[in-house]
Amino acid sequence: MKLSAVILAGGKSQRMEGHNKSFLVYENQTFINRILDQLKILDRTLIDEILISVGTSKQEYEHLTYTLVEDEMKNCGPLGGIYAGLKYCQNEHLFVCATDMPKLQSELIEFMAEFVSSDYDCFVFKSVINFQERVQPLCAIYKKSLVPLIEKLIGEGKYSLHELCAGARTKYIPMKYSRFDESVLVNINFPSDFSELTRKKPIIFAVSGVKNSGKTTLITKLIASLKIEGYRIGVIKHDGHEFEIDIHNTDTYLFRQAGSDTTLIYSQTKLALIKTFANEDSNLNLQQLINYFDNCDIVIVEGLKHSNLPKIEVVLENPICNEEYVMVIATDSSFIHEHIPTFSREDIPQIIAILKKYLW
Repeated sequence: MKLSAVILAGGKSQRMEGHNKSFLVYENQTFINRILDQLKILDRTLIDEILISVGTSKQEYEHLTYTLVEDEMKNCGPLGGIYAGLKYCQNEHLFVCATDMPKLQSELIEFMAEFVSSDYDCFVFKSVINFQERVQPLCAIYKKSLVPLIEKLIGEGKYSLHELCAGARTKYIPMKYSRFDESVLVNINFPSDFSELTRKKPIIFAVSGVKNSGKTTLITKLIASLKIEGYRIGVIKHDGHEFEIDIHNTDTYLFRQAGSDTTLIYSQTKLALIKTFANEDSNLNLQQLINYFDNCDIVIVEGLKHSNLPKIEVVLENPICNEEYVMVIATDSSFIHEHIPTFSREDIPQIIAILKKYLW
């Protein structure tokens, strides 16, 4: 099966104060060129036609040397761009993405394409962002046979993509069952979104190992050494069991027992936030937690030995982490790995030197 692809680039960018989002720059590349590069990775294997939906004006995009498609149905928002793309494309299925999704990955498109079948007309991701479930119709695959339904909706003045999904046979694909972080689907709609995107993010790594292997001791020594170098350090500890930080009968304990979902206590020098979740909301991803550490240069995660975070593994006898993600091994035993640098847990300068080689 081959897909056509269309980038929806014809919006008015009103929420971005008139700046054309296609040409915003992230990591030294415009948004639209980043997306085009990801689509080109799939050239000849999955995607054999790339279109750019330009709304009603081609002039700004003519230098891109791709097929530019103007809206036939005017002032219909993204639905008009999808309609034009479906009418023009040569294949039965069309991958659609918005031009303001600079973190889109080719692997995500391949993952979505695995769900394509004759049983559905739309294939749409469902994600959880900031603890709210969202349907993502601007990163989806649509079938060419939807053209009559779109014409009907536009004729009725219904331009919402959610109306389209509701009226079609739609397969919703939960992101939480994939290996992808929800951030790959984030849209950059406002100047504040763009500022957050381009804000310098902290360096993140894990210190992992079996229980009582010395992870906490190693982390405290890393913190002390890195602080001397002037870094601001944050720590996230993952606990596989339920834990309590409220002391019995303190005010915060009483507030939470009474039913408070979020409790914050602060003084002049520190604060603590306690937030409880229903079971269905408990699938926190690491990026949501990192958002609490915007004042840090480095964030150390204790635990998560099975994650794909770059990590220091603290070894007692034998390593247990996937070698692909281990930068360095710290041990007090005689164990030496064949190809992963191995140091004593006391050799903090050497361990930090390896971190800097991989992460700085």
